[in-house]
Parts: sequence; structure tokens; C-alpha cells
Amino acid sequence: MRSLLRSLWPPLLVLAVVLGGWQLYVTTAGVDPTTLPSPARVVEQGWVNRADLWAQTLPTLQETLLGFTLSFAAAWLVAVLLDFSAAARRGLYPLLVASQTIPIVAVAPLLIIWFGFGLLPKMLVVTLTTFFPLAANLAAGFAATDREAMRLLRSLGAGRWRAFRLVRVPSAMPYFFAGLRVSITYAVVGAVFAEYAGAEAGLGIYMQAQKSAFRTDLVFAAVAVTAALSIALFGATFLLQRLVLPWERRAGK
Repeated sequence: MRSLLRSLWPPLLVLAVVLGGWQLYVTTAGVDPTTLPSPARVVEQGWVNRADLWAQTLPTLQETLLGFTLSFAAAWLVAVLLDFSAAARRGLYPLLVASQTIPIVAVAPLLIIWFGFGLLPKMLVVTLTTFFPLAANLAAGFAATDREAMRLLRSLGAGRWRAFRLVRVPSAMPYFFAGLRVSITYAVVGAVFAEYAGAEAGLGIYMQAQKSAFRTDLVFAAVAVTAALSIALFGATFLLQRLVLPWERRAGK
């Protein structure tokens, strides 16, 4: 707990200074709330409209989790294929890198046109946004496995799959969790952006509606909810890592 507090107080202090300066500026300068609301007003109006915010958060969270689940499964499938097949590695990896040059801002509206305003296009946007860091880090982790450990296990009669499961997968886990933390920070933002492109409900469409109504305070409240979701999911990756890799905790890492 002491270690957690030591790591949390610097960013919390910076955040408090930023919010305090923001509040002071808005209060003393008399800025129109429709232009820049104060943090106090954002919190107040967010609490007053908490039911609407919660109702719009649930679709965004559903899109995020389902899209990230699809990304998770696809990343493992592709990374294992790249590790087992040199031909697949030569043929697929350059295409995976090239896919990151395609702007999501151009793809998201096309997905809405092809698949409508339902859940599927939002899931696909989240998947496209989060897939590459997961797959690339996992493939790098497999490739970084100690060759001597692999040779030893194979010399003891272990088949390729058994050696992969006992050596390559555990050694790739730190790389995987590094990629997981990068990807998860993009997941909620990807879902919100997909809703901006076209949706029936969600934080993205809620922000658009409040912006059109000049409720800047509620736009900021929705942004704060989005940030809170991203931080919560990011923090969950550390808990998952402690559960999956208990030996790191015992080693004091």
C-alpha cells in the first residue's frame, strides 16, 4: 500500500494543481460556462445528470470489452501463427505493420455504412485500434525466448507444442502485458470515436448531443467518465498480471 501511495501522489498532486489553476482562472476571469466551465461545475452537473451519463456509459463499456476480447483472441492467434511459421511471418508481419498506416478516421464511417449503427462496427473499430500492440508485443516475446531452454526441453523429448506452452508462453508474458497496457488505453477511446462516426447510444454520441446543445460542462463530464474507464481498465491489467504471473510477485518485481 505504501508503494502504491508513493506512485500515486505525484500525478494526483499535478492533477490537483491543474484543476485548481483551471478553477481559479474561470472564477476570476468570469469565463462563460458554455465556453469553458469550471471543474466544480463539471462535477456538479455530472452528478446531477449521473443517470444519463451511466446509461450512456454502459453501451460504450460493452463495445470496449467485446471489441477488446475479439482483439485479444485475434492477437494470440496471429502471434502464435507468426511464431510457428516463418512463411507466415514473412508474409503477414509487413501487412500488419502497413495496416497501422490506415487512418481509423477513414475506416470507421465505412464500417458504419457496411454494418449499420449496431454493436458490430464499434467492436471492429476497437479491435482495429488495439490489435497491433498486442500481436506485435506477443510475437516479440515469443521470439525472445531463451534458445537454450528450448533446446533443453526438446532434448528431453518435449514436442513443439509442449515446449511452446512450457517455455515460450511464460517467457512472452512480460511482453504481452506491456502490449496489453498500451492497447487497453486505446480501447475506450476507440469505442467513443466509433460512436462519433455513428451510433444510437454511448458516450461518443452523448458528447455530440451535448456539444450541439452548448452544454460544455456535460461534454467535459463525459470526457472525465471516458478517462476514468480507461484508467480503471489500465489498472486492471496490473491486477491481472499479478494473478497470471505470481512468480514475479514472489521475486519482488
